[in-house]
Amino acid sequence: MAANFDQFSGFGSDLGRVVITHSTYLEGLIPWLKALSNEASIQTITPAVISRVRGRSNGLQLRVSVPIRGGFKLMARRGTSAQEVFVVTTMDRDGLQKLVNLHRP
Repeated sequence: MAANFDQFSGFGSDLGRVVITHSTYLEGLIPWLKALSNEASIQTITPAVISRVRGRSNGLQLRVSVPIRGGFKLMARRGTSAQEVFVVTTMDRDGLQKLVNLHRP
């Protein structure tokens, strides 16, 4: 029996998807995002640029930052690094932050 495109892509299902395009991610971020993508109200999660920041974060933190067209930008912090994460969703800011906290590893 041949598999169809929808089985591999996540399209055609109620689950969101995590776009894996970079070779580098903050440690522990991808499992957290994959857990978050299982929510029906989240369509796409795309990790983006990593940068150095002043200050130091204990462990991995993820918070909702600013609204974007169709969703929100999240900021992931670990140590002295930060990574932008773009989420396409129909949720509001508070609802998304609650889900982020709920799926914390």
